[in-house]
Amino acid sequence: MFDHCLYFNTVALARVVEREWTRAFKPLGVTPSQGFLLRLVLSKPGLSQYEIADELTISRPTATRLIDGLQALRLVERREAEHDARHWAVFPTPRATAMHQALDATSGEVTRRIQRHVGKENFLDTVGKVRAVCSALK
Repeated sequence: MFDHCLYFNTVALARVVEREWTRAFKPLGVTPSQGFLLRLVLSKPGLSQYEIADELTISRPTATRLIDGLQALRLVERREAEHDARHWAVFPTPRATAMHQALDATSGEVTRRIQRHVGKENFLDTVGKVRAVCSALK
């Protein structure tokens, strides 16, 4: 019935993938969304909340909630942006830096596990096509 429905099939895929990532990040004490935001901040310290939202393709209020949660876990901190005191920049804490390798290793393992199930070429092709559709629809 929904064989040609982009919405139904991408949401169904997202639910399955979400379960994989949730299971993987649980031992690290973060959700998948928090984990990806944290990986971004670890790789690019000092991003503004707006830049984080843009990079992760999420709304600014969603980014704010995720940052609030990571701040409560003492994994990120907000500092006044150098260029504008009205804005905040987000930086990883030493605690976050200590878990950087574990986050990357966990992410790599989930990716490899999914690739084993669907085939590496199919995986890479699917990710590329989903990104292209997402870009075209923005």
